[in-house]
Amino acid sequence: MTPRFDAVGLVVADMAASLAFYRRLGLDIPAEADSAPHAEAALPGGLRLLFDTEETVRSFDPDWTRPTGGERMGPAFLCAGPAEVDAVHDDLVAAGYRSHLAPWDAVWGQRYAVVLDPDGLGVSLFANAS
Repeated sequence: MTPRFDAVGLVVADMAASLAFYRRLGLDIPAEADSAPHAEAALPGGLRLLFDTEETVRSFDPDWTRPTGGERMGPAFLCAGPAEVDAVHDDLVAAGYRSHLAPWDAVWGQRYAVVLDPDGLGVSLFANAS
């Protein structure tokens, strides 16, 4: 048997706040998930994004602690074009989320921005510049 990459998991402090953020990015997550200890969103291509509360993780890993220090990974959302990167960034900031990197034209040929989710995880927004 060969393992198949199936999902990416995020540990969240406040399920409802985190799901509200990711819904603004277009993920289809039912409203009843806001009060659940675990939630999932189906992604294009069959992958899933999993959300677990800190309490849920501690239920099976009592020594778990919130990571500190540098970020090692973060979700990235492809936008239809440079204008959509700007619009999505501005919508999230207007909704109260913090911008980490305002939209800019990256040297690698993309329009790029980063907004922090409710747990401070950097979420990239990008599109090909041309």
